[in-house]
Amino acid sequence: MSSVPAPSMDEGPVAQRLRAALERSLAPTHLRIRDDGHLHVGHAGAREGGHFHIEIDSARFAGLARIARHRLIYDALGPLAPLGVHALAIDARAPGDR
Repeated sequence: MSSVPAPSMDEGPVAQRLRAALERSLAPTHLRIRDDGHLHVGHAGAREGGHFHIEIDSARFAGLARIARHRLIYDALGPLAPLGVHALAIDARAPGDR
């Protein structure tokens, strides 16, 4: 049984699509997506897209270095690039890393 919480009711459409892609590709046991766009109002990059923070735990990350974990995430989200994600902060852990 997964401990991945259901999407928050206030999770916007971009965050929902990020969640679906990550769940499909990485089968996370923990996944939290936070939209930090409100913290970047007025920042030039904010016009290019949203700012998101992802916390994700997945068995797929076991034995992988941080950069390899991030590559798996970017591979999973690659088709969503046109959504306009400007910045992505990532905390990617394997089970037992927390």
